[in-house]
Amino acid sequence: MKRRELLQGVGIAAGSLAAAPLIACAKNPEEPAEVTPTDVLVVGGGTAGAIAAIAAARAGAKVTLVEMVSQLGGTTTTGGVNFPGLFHAWGGKQVIAGIGWEMVTKCVELGNETLPDFSKFDFKRHPQSQVLVNPYIYAALLEEAVLAAGVDLHYYLTPKKVTATDDGWKVACYGKNTELVFQCKQLIDCTGDANVVGLAGLKRLREKIIQPGSLVYKLTGQRPATQRHIPGADSSTATTWTAANIAGRKEMLRRLRLARANPKSKNTTVEYCAPETAVRETYRIDGETLITADDFVTGRVFPDSLAYSFYPIDLHRDKDPISRPMNLKEEEGALPTIPLGALIPRGAKNLLAAGRCISSDRYANSALRVQASCMAMGQVAGVSAALAAKEGETPKNLPLAAIKKVLLEQKAIVPGEKGA
Repeated sequence: MKRRELLQGVGIAAGSLAAAPLIACAKNPEEPAEVTPTDVLVVGGGTAGAIAAIAAARAGAKVTLVEMVSQLGGTTTTGGVNFPGLFHAWGGKQVIAGIGWEMVTKCVELGNETLPDFSKFDFKRHPQSQVLVNPYIYAALLEEAVLAAGVDLHYYLTPKKVTATDDGWKVACYGKNTELVFQCKQLIDCTGDANVVGLAGLKRLREKIIQPGSLVYKLTGQRPATQRHIPGADSSTATTWTAANIAGRKEMLRRLRLARANPKSKNTTVEYCAPETAVRETYRIDGETLITADDFVTGRVFPDSLAYSFYPIDLHRDKDPISRPMNLKEEEGALPTIPLGALIPRGAKNLLAAGRCISSDRYANSALRVQASCMAMGQVAGVSAALAAKEGETPKNLPLAAIKKVLLEQKAIVPGEKGA
């Protein structure tokens, strides 16, 4: 095949490579990076972060989103846990909607999948009510929605320094041959590990022994894919996350070799393996409000509740795979709620955190960390940050009615409001 034909075959016009301008070399590392202003900076484009960025932009804010890997979606995509839930509760009643539900249903339609029959919801068989999505389509749809909302998106960046300023935060982010500094009015930490909160010098909570992570992979003939526990999987540093991924792939290879050693499964191969280990637990913020297990299982409605969560207490352990010391009060139809105060680090101004780092005790967090709940709290954080930036306020001082109004306009379900 000629070079011209080869380039055209992959969608590149012949001659375009040669005609392309030279890329400027990176500036001298000793030169200070230019500071880019933005209303809202979202750090982390995972389950909560991508939704937060879309919500803030749709609410009228100038938004920047930085993500350390090559795609959006976090646990749903890069982590391989592509069955987000739960969006529905007792009797099949929908309790989480908004932007997260919009993106999930778009993915189901484009991926030629089918939604479960939520009217047959059975809490003891709750995985049947989780929604299967194609992770490749979902990542692309999130990216499309983020860009359509006008968000300034940057991959391969991670925060290195976070400094409070008179009117917000200055955040220095680093990547390969890149240093970008953002000055924002409002900052949202959606890193999952509360990395930004830690860099800001604010208190974080953590257990001495954390739950295992899972590497999701599928060997020939398996249905569904396997989730193998990776003890102590920790995504809070590059070193610990490297170790978790190495351990996960080592176990996958061991299982593959074991299968191939059996004459009945000698042709087994790996049909799918998630790019990284999905992590369940590292740091949580010490928030203005801390959600306890008792709050969660009784469905406490806080004065500043802005979203629902719904999932069983689900604490994974290495020796005792799933421990559920208490559960939602089914006979009372309990619906746990998420207050704004649980997204605000204690004493912080112009800073929110959303996702599995939400302020909560360990048992409540084991349920709050799931994807649908993280999408809901991401939307709350995005809307709150956008309004705070517009009003020149810190989110804690915003009128709850104003936040609820925008959330309802974005088709979210808000506790205590019509239809909730």
